[in-house]
Amino acid sequence: MYQNTMMFEKLKPFLYVIFLQFGNAGLVIIAKAALNHGMNHYTFATYRNLIAALVITPFALYFERKGRPKLTFLVFLKIMLLGFLEPVVDQNLYYAGMKYTTATFAAAMCNIIPAMTFLMAWACRLEKVNIKKIHSIGKIVGTLVTVGGAMIMTVVVGPTIGLPWTKVSATAHQDQGATHVSGADNIKGSMMIIAGCLSWSCFYIVQAITLKSYPAELSLTVLICAAGTLQNAIVTVIAERGDTAAWRLHLDAGLVTMVYGGVICSGLGYYLGGIIMKQKGPVFVTAFNPLSMVIVAFLGSIVLSEQLNLGRVLGAVVIVAGLYLVIWGKSKDVNQSDIKGEGDQVPPANQQIPMTITATRLGKNDPDSLAIAIPPNNEMIQKINGK
Repeated sequence: MYQNTMMFEKLKPFLYVIFLQFGNAGLVIIAKAALNHGMNHYTFATYRNLIAALVITPFALYFERKGRPKLTFLVFLKIMLLGFLEPVVDQNLYYAGMKYTTATFAAAMCNIIPAMTFLMAWACRLEKVNIKKIHSIGKIVGTLVTVGGAMIMTVVVGPTIGLPWTKVSATAHQDQGATHVSGADNIKGSMMIIAGCLSWSCFYIVQAITLKSYPAELSLTVLICAAGTLQNAIVTVIAERGDTAAWRLHLDAGLVTMVYGGVICSGLGYYLGGIIMKQKGPVFVTAFNPLSMVIVAFLGSIVLSEQLNLGRVLGAVVIVAGLYLVIWGKSKDVNQSDIKGEGDQVPPANQQIPMTITATRLGKNDPDSLAIAIPPNNEMIQKINGK
């Protein structure tokens, strides 16, 4: 029973991050369908974060009612920045860019997030890099390769890869107003998505820093979503210029997208991401993004009748190759840290072991302590080493 519990604890970060990627992939698919039917991405971001805040608030009030840290002014500023980076900048730019591209392309471009996050974590000293080590060189090269793959997906088009189900579906939906993206719109959408991914990477770094001073994942999630709701509402009012029709909710794909995105991707996403980040760091949280791309590519060709071209496939392959160079280097860092941590537990033979003996005088409350140091003998060293 104990071994099963320990195994689950080790697998829990991987299970959480895989769940998040499936959740993100599902949102990309339904969001693209809703955008094709006229969903406003400004109001989508506003309602999505509002729903997330309302859903997570009861859990935060109950489970963190005793251990919630004090909200200082500096933490408040970090939360407002978090609410601006991902709920406002990333969500609006990402889904605005998706209008000009495809769901598969938007998901594939998110694979540059691990590389961006790695560079920022390195600059903020949240990631260890030693250019004399081969695994550190692998992380740097992988970062450059990932960015190169993103450029290939943006610039190179190539011939269309015909898939049986996309051909049939495209013919069936030809009369339903399927849109064809021009080269200029493709580049415009790509730049929006890249800018959104950059903001998303900044969000991960700031979240990792904020969790050190405010280690309450549920409460932090609520505050981020509340800040995002407020700032998105201001942006929507300015962008829509008082158009009240943009705020109306309808029982359609847009409402489903808002609820799904709020509960799964914003609510659970920020919360589980915070838990994983405290254990593994921000680079690990973003390392599984290619899984989302694979899911979206498969479902997008079936549900949305999206066509794949050679340039995007080649770019995606390059992105995945570069990404896993980064993951390989990251795994070597973890292994070396574990080995070093185990070695630090065994004292050398010539090291003295400090011991403190405490005695209490009869009839008095103040204890007298005597500190002595005993050098370990061979028998003691063998016991320490487990032999």
